[in-house]
Amino acid sequence: MVRHITDEAAANEPSITTQTHSCDPSPAPHVYKVGYPPQRNLATEFTETLRETFFHDNPLRQYKGQPGLTRLMMGLQFLFPVVGWGRNYNFNKFKSDLIAGLTIASLCIPQDIGYSKLANLDPQYGLYSSFIPPLIYAAMGSSRDIAIGPVAVVSLLIGSLLQNEVDHVKNKEEYMRLAFTATFFAGITQAALGFLRLGFLIEFLSHAAIVGFMGGAAITIALQQLKYVLGIANFTRKTDIVSVMKSVWSSVHHGWNWQTIVIGTSFLAFLLLAKYIGKKNKKLFWVPAIAPIISVILATFFVYITRADKQGVQIVKFIKKGINPSSAHKIFFTGPFVLKGFKIGVVCGIVGLTEAVAIGRTFAAIKDYQLDGNKEMVALGTMNIVGSMASCYVTTGSFSRSAVNFMAGCKTPVSNVVMSLVVLLTLLVITPLFKYTPNAILGSIIISAVVSLVDYEAAILIWKVDKLDFIACMGAFFGVVFESVEIGLLIAVGISFAKILLQVTRPRTSLLGNLPGTTIYRNTSQYPEAKLVPGVVIVRVDSAIYFSNSNYVRERILRWLTDEEDKAKAAGLTKINFLIVEMSPVIDIDTSGIHSLEDLYKNLQKREIQLILSNPGSVVIEKLQASKLTEHIGSSNIFLAVSDAVRFCKTKSMQEP
Repeated sequence: MVRHITDEAAANEPSITTQTHSCDPSPAPHVYKVGYPPQRNLATEFTETLRETFFHDNPLRQYKGQPGLTRLMMGLQFLFPVVGWGRNYNFNKFKSDLIAGLTIASLCIPQDIGYSKLANLDPQYGLYSSFIPPLIYAAMGSSRDIAIGPVAVVSLLIGSLLQNEVDHVKNKEEYMRLAFTATFFAGITQAALGFLRLGFLIEFLSHAAIVGFMGGAAITIALQQLKYVLGIANFTRKTDIVSVMKSVWSSVHHGWNWQTIVIGTSFLAFLLLAKYIGKKNKKLFWVPAIAPIISVILATFFVYITRADKQGVQIVKFIKKGINPSSAHKIFFTGPFVLKGFKIGVVCGIVGLTEAVAIGRTFAAIKDYQLDGNKEMVALGTMNIVGSMASCYVTTGSFSRSAVNFMAGCKTPVSNVVMSLVVLLTLLVITPLFKYTPNAILGSIIISAVVSLVDYEAAILIWKVDKLDFIACMGAFFGVVFESVEIGLLIAVGISFAKILLQVTRPRTSLLGNLPGTTIYRNTSQYPEAKLVPGVVIVRVDSAIYFSNSNYVRERILRWLTDEEDKAKAAGLTKINFLIVEMSPVIDIDTSGIHSLEDLYKNLQKREIQLILSNPGSVVIEKLQASKLTEHIGSSNIFLAVSDAVRFCKTKSMQEP
């Protein structure tokens, strides 16, 4: 029921095309006026808002018109996607998944042992975390490419946060129990966000902040590995770069071990070379995938035959043999550690979700299939809840393993099952062989794994595109590097929210002019050839008008008006008699916004300037009508298009003496 001039439809299109219409001030026939949407009752309005907020993808549409048994099967398939793809599984897919699973297993085993050290846990806990959680995800996850297991950033984060509460050396048992408690609450957080369809909350951590946080965490992780690569026994527990470098250089004369340095640097060079080969030739993806396990085998053999451990080379010494023991009785459900575990779990759970969902969406886009973010959260949460009861710590999707899994040609989550079975075999049979594995090789593996997290190309692109985003990126980066992981995360979240607040409280407004030979009105800054209309100021508001920005919008419009009045007076031009506010981008308005428009109207009346509104949307015009503001302004002063409003102003100016 929106009515205005027939040839004005083109004026409201986002693309700009040359029109042959003239700006003749005479009224055109078939004038359409802004219509009002049909009235809706409170229940209908609330239901529609709720549906659009939480169920915008209409997840129940596929169940409509289906018989009961079919609905049951579809429900099972929704909760357990394996029910769907499992029916079409065949031997060819299994061959691809088997190769991919064996490939990522060769990568995950040495990484798991190293990442457990980042979390200040015994090596077997890293392996435990790559056994049970991948099996759960294979049944419940919807991504075909994600490889599940411990990751560097979350391992560092949980280790850092736990260490702030409990000393992992003096109170090892309490530290371990708190780790399981944090993992349990991380799973609860993830599953709850998915079940309640609140996944959009993780979007508040912007891409720029994530790039900076990940880069800073990668630098911090690499610096932490210097104690293993250089063979330093007494190393600081702080993670900031200043403390780490002080610890490194204070040990240069008596704390470094040359045999360890030879092992660490030589294998680090080998791992980086393997990664470079795989990057240059995608067909050789398996080279960087098997390089870590080859490095572990060679380094372990070298230490064993030379007994380098007698010369000060630190070794793993012992990895407990056997499958995951139950840890359900070790989770804190009462006492002071419950709240601490909850806080740590929420932080680690959200960071893990952010990483996993980003990875899943990346590969889903490449393979052209849909990924349900909320379903992913439920799957990730469930696997962490179960994992916390099976001696696992927080696991999520690993980018390095997922990339290898993808390039190895995985077809389904069965590759995770294959990897899990290889880890099981390792726990049952192979763990004693890691006794002489030097810590230096684990440090080298971690350094080579986190190098790719420093995405300098993305940082450069962010600088070119959005300087405010770059500040968020660098704030998160320097917060992690120079302070701590948790401070960096707080800075990342804080700057992301600050950016949202800045954009909400200080929306853009622009002065519009007429593109010669058309009825189109555009920003004069973007189109310098656009001509201002004598006696008329046209301002566009590029945001919803809420309590947080209503005063600013009113003041900014008045400033535009005052500036144009001064220019017109200085140039001896026609006095400004009309102010047109283009409201096409204004998607919503609240009571504060309406009061601001009312104040603007009263201010203009005192200055003998007519306020005119152009193209308010259905939600906006409905609220303006309910507040009676349309009666004050006059329905004859509300138009569908700027060109209609300008034609009206010109006609009225010609009629006045």
